[in-house]
Formats: sequence, C-alpha cells, structure tokens
Amino acid sequence: MKLFFFFLALLFSADCFSYQQSDSLAYQLQRNKINAMLNARSQKFGQYTESLNSRTGIFGLKTKKDMQKSIDILKDIIQTDNAILKETKVLLDYKTFEQERVVIKSKETDFKNLAYMRTINKLQDENEKIKNEFKAIKDNSRFYQVLAIVFIIISIFGALFMFSKILRKK
Repeated sequence: MKLFFFFLALLFSADCFSYQQSDSLAYQLQRNKINAMLNARSQKFGQYTESLNSRTGIFGLKTKKDMQKSIDILKDIIQTDNAILKETKVLLDYKTFEQERVVIKSKETDFKNLAYMRTINKLQDENEKIKNEFKAIKDNSRFYQVLAIVFIIISIFGALFMFSKILRKK
C-alpha cells in the first residue's frame, strides 16, 4: 500500500517538475536578456568616461560638441537603465507568476492525493465489509448444511423405522 502511494506521489511530482523546467527556461532567457542589457550599459558608461576625458577645444578645453556628446551618452545610459528596469520588472513578475503557479499546482496535487486516499480508504472499508458478509454467509451455510444432514439422517431413521414396522406387521 505504501508503495502505491510512493508511485502516486512520484507521478504527480514528475508532472510538477516538467512545468518547472519549461518555466525555468523562459526565466533564464529573460535573465540573459537583462544581462546583455547590463553589459551594453557598462560599455556605454565606458564611452561616457572617455567622452569626459576628451578635450578637442583650443588649449585642451572642452568644446560644446564634447559636452553634447557626453550628454547624449548619458541620455542613452538613462534609456538603457529604464529598459533594464522594465525588463527586470517583467522578470520579477514572471518569477511571481511562476511561484504562484507552483503553489496552485501543489494544492491541486495535495487535493488529488487526499481524494485518492479517501477513495482507497472507502474501498478498503467496503472490502472489509464484504469479507465480513461473506464470512457470515459461509457460517450460515455451514449451519444449514448441518441442519440438512441432521434432517436427512432423521428421515433415513424414520424411513427405516417405518419400514421395520411394516415388516413386523407382515
């Protein structure tokens, strides 16, 4: 019986693991996307550092173009940061959804397992009841068999008694 429950639990857990594996792949792809965006941001920040050090003006001074280039790189970094935050929110929402789905699946599995256990207990009770009824019928059957044998024996003795009386009269 315990072996049956073990295999039943194994069957349901395999189902849960298959969902988890497909979810982990999508989660991993989203993480890779965010990591790529972080690497791009890091490169842009390196460009910004270079632009701060660039001085193309007279006597090594910064020109308006140098400052505009730095500002444009900063704007690009801010846009990348916003995109990273947006994708991170998607990742967190996805992880929350994934966790909720696992909880729901776990509750469904627990409910099914309890239903199976109730059904098994009900069937075991019915089986025990049927065994007891069969035993009672078997006991009644023996009583009637003994009663029939006693009746047959009495009938035989009665017939012999009558037959002997008839023979004596003759």
